[in-house]
Amino acid sequence: MTAGASRQLTRRGTERKAVGDNELRDEVRARYAAAATAVTGTGGLALAVLDATDSCCAPTTGTLTPLAENSSCCGGAAEVDSAFGSGLYSAGEQGELPAEAVLASLGCGNPVAVAELHEGERVLDLGSGGGIDVLLSAKRVGPAGRAFGVDMTDEMLALAHENAAKAGATNVEFVKGTIEAIPLPDRSIDVVISNCVINLSVDKPAVLAEMFRVLAPGGRIGISDVVAEDHLGTADRAERGSFVGCIAGALSKAEYLAGLAAAGFDDATVEFTHEVAEGMHGAIIRAIKPETTSA
Repeated sequence: MTAGASRQLTRRGTERKAVGDNELRDEVRARYAAAATAVTGTGGLALAVLDATDSCCAPTTGTLTPLAENSSCCGGAAEVDSAFGSGLYSAGEQGELPAEAVLASLGCGNPVAVAELHEGERVLDLGSGGGIDVLLSAKRVGPAGRAFGVDMTDEMLALAHENAAKAGATNVEFVKGTIEAIPLPDRSIDVVISNCVINLSVDKPAVLAEMFRVLAPGGRIGISDVVAEDHLGTADRAERGSFVGCIAGALSKAEYLAGLAAAGFDDATVEFTHEVAEGMHGAIIRAIKPETTSA
């Protein structure tokens, strides 16, 4: 094979991957747009597009009951409240927020608790959805701090803005963008949080690099995500659930730690908290950006 032919094959392979990645991103966007529309009550049964394979833990319209009670990633009805969604927040936390923010919760943890936020800090939530974690963060950091949310879905951003207005939150800001290209300046954030979103990215190294970039030196991450046990390959993960269902795209523990190290983070840890599918876990991921760094 000539060098020119080899380059052409490589280019075609790259183009096919880009098309595939774009399709996955569009599918994720469509699913979460439907979830937001259902929560606002303007779309009737729009949330039904999130089937038992894809939804993970999406709430049934007008209730706190997950739609996918028999989903492979959520477990049975008795398990689902402790695996995903609003059940991972205390009654007190839920009571602080508009009902629509709670209804829109699709996460696998409580990153606000994980991050141990302090007064005056600047917090960024990646994939902020209906705003539950941004609004809780805003209360923790107080008027001297600020909580930002980044999301790529217009419907979720609209819902988040409505929830912020209902909550009377003045120290929050929701911006449109992807977590692979965060629309915030370098070193502008003290804490990055995220809730069951990084597994949905088609370019996880870019996400980890962007987290590192926007963090100030000494800043930290406190993330909830689905993580696979190290013995599960990509095919094994795909057998347990779909990409948009927060399962097939999950990193393994070793992959997460290696990715954080490659991005420049120190003191990275991945702690399993609860099983969401066989060999797949909700997990807490922590790491610190070094105080002395040129990035």
